[in-house]
Amino acid sequence: MNKNTKKIVGIGLFTAIVVVLQLLGSFIKIGAFSISLVLIPIVVGTALYGVGAGAWLGAAFGITVLLSGDAAPFLAVNVFGTVATVLVKGALCGTCAGLVYKALEKKNKYVATICAAITAPVVNTGVFLLGCLIFFMPTITEWAHGLGFESAGKYMLVGFVGFNFLFELGVNIVLSPVIVRLVNIGKKEHKD
Repeated sequence: MNKNTKKIVGIGLFTAIVVVLQLLGSFIKIGAFSISLVLIPIVVGTALYGVGAGAWLGAAFGITVLLSGDAAPFLAVNVFGTVATVLVKGALCGTCAGLVYKALEKKNKYVATICAAITAPVVNTGVFLLGCLIFFMPTITEWAHGLGFESAGKYMLVGFVGFNFLFELGVNIVLSPVIVRLVNIGKKEHKD
């Protein structure tokens, strides 16, 4: 099998993992949002196959979120804003993680993977919050007041992203470097 074929197969496999993890994760909810383990294969895929793979895997994540019904509360408010936010946050988290990995990999692949693992949830959450500010603030303000929060900002940070972000960040930092290292060990042993 040539190198391009291996890359296409690898990216296809990671795409399937992204879809399955997102669909399974949609059943695990904390508050209104699902816990996302999908950032791990995005980080690992971009470390193994490059920035373009990260962008593709992030886009696949976004498409799956839209198709799974996870974005339904937002779709009911603003279809364009939901689609734009979900697709952009997915594609950008993969792209940015890939760029960070690429910038650091020659110095230290382990550090590059950790930094990419931090970048993915930061960008994913940051773009989500930005999308909320641009497209959904009146609705979010209503939701916040309905749940007893004195401000929409506090509700967004505590109710929307607080625990989920910390969980995603922690899991990414721990698992992504381990998986990349194991795959690289497997590659070395396969060559020998």
